[in-house]
Amino acid sequence: MTDERVPEAKPPDPETQVETDPTVFFLPLQEREGVPLTREEAAHIAGIEGYALVVERGPSRGVTYLLKQGITTVGRHPESDIFLDDVTVSRQHCRFIVVGDTLRVEDSGSTNGTYVNEVRVDQATLRAGDEVLIGRFNFIVAHGDG
Repeated sequence: MTDERVPEAKPPDPETQVETDPTVFFLPLQEREGVPLTREEAAHIAGIEGYALVVERGPSRGVTYLLKQGITTVGRHPESDIFLDDVTVSRQHCRFIVVGDTLRVEDSGSTNGTYVNEVRVDQATLRAGDEVLIGRFNFIVAHGDG
């Protein structure tokens, strides 16, 4: 007789709450009110692999979007990969591009612009700890240890 038991799944990090969509999860930030993630903290987020965007201020604070290899679109259009339902966000606001271990953001001609570290950009290469402002959404670029 063979042992057909399925190996027990590794429990998720207690600090990370995973939603049903595997590209979105919640990173508890309540105790960090007014204290943004440092570059070092943003570069080593437990439980994720690759790059992610953490909403630090604005609607949906704590929501974290995982960025897959290739292009991730952001906007107010319901078919955007990251749908931000707010009038300060253009329908096709910007896109994030992950190629290997490089992350870039490109503005898509948005009305209110895309800002990286408080500077309006058409495109920029990002690293963990950078701040990206899209409408009223303030994101911190994070990178996982995975």
